[in-house]
Amino acid sequence: MSSPTDLSSAIGSADPAEGLRAVRSLRILADQLERLHVGRARGLGWSWQDIAAVLGVSKQAVHKKHGKR
Repeated sequence: MSSPTDLSSAIGSADPAEGLRAVRSLRILADQLERLHVGRARGLGWSWQDIAAVLGVSKQAVHKKHGKR
């Protein structure tokens, strides 16, 4: 998906292939946003526990995913 308009139309498509491509694009976007904001939070001194609480996951899960950066 190259634009928000493409993504928006794909989400509502009756074609499963289009809908699934939209799901994939959303996952990629969500992962990018998570990396960005976890990095910002860590830069501001947030603990792994603070970040985990906001994301609704365990401290171990968020540290495992983002701790190596």
